Amino acid sequence: MGSVAALAEAFAGCDGVAHCAGINRERGNQTYQRVHIEGTRNVVAAAKAAGLKKVLLLSFLRARPACGSAYHESKWAAEEIVRSSGLDYTVLKAAMIYGKGDHMLAHTSHALQILPLIAVVGMKDRPVRPVAVDDVVRIAEASLVEGRLSRQTVAVVGPEELRLGEVVRRIARVLGRRPVVFPLPVAFHYALGWLLEGIVAVPLVSVAQVRILAEGVTEACPPCDGLPADVLPTRPFSVEEILKGLPSRGGDTTQKGLHHRDTEVTEGARRKT
Repeated sequence: MGSVAALAEAFAGCDGVAHCAGINRERGNQTYQRVHIEGTRNVVAAAKAAGLKKVLLLSFLRARPACGSAYHESKWAAEEIVRSSGLDYTVLKAAMIYGKGDHMLAHTSHALQILPLIAVVGMKDRPVRPVAVDDVVRIAEASLVEGRLSRQTVAVVGPEELRLGEVVRRIARVLGRRPVVFPLPVAFHYALGWLLEGIVAVPLVSVAQVRILAEGVTEACPPCDGLPADVLPTRPFSVEEILKGLPSRGGDTTQKGLHHRDTEVTEGARRKT
């Protein structure tokens, strides 16, 4: 993460900043402590130095303390840094975000094109509420541009609750594939995630993702504020939305997503007009 001085220089003349940095696995110096916690501290310090009015933090729906997952706990720590900053803020506790360049569509579509079998996490198919990146951007704009959601932590979930197996099947139908989707124990997926993290740069699944999917991704934990009706996500996990988000054929299916980024990114500062 950039130094406070460098960030403050980048923020100069801005009204607010959207802090969307995040990783779903640790690799080298890209650790949860460094990216989620120290990075957020730097952003807050730089925002104060540059005279920004507001910070928006993109977090995870079930980020919480003392749960045994370094990913969840470090995301929660970042939330607490923002909430205690003294600045105006909005914390978006988002579900699984999908869209062009994401992790879910990119990796699932890649797996579907090379594998006839897809194993979902756990013997019980857990529910998820995927949320389109366009809906997340609209909420961020309401916060940073319109000045709404002041000093609030809000849950951001898609309008449709699906089982993970159905998510896979919908993507498969768009691709013209008919995989066999079946369950495997959570322990198997943990072992696979641990193994893949150690041998490939961008694993198909990480240990943190296994924990996420094993819990289900439908409700904020701990509970938080709801969104006003006029900014609630409205885009279903439809053929149209899936097509918009799928990687281009022949392209890189390991592109980085908005919620699970593989590099440290702080973006979305809005210039004064």
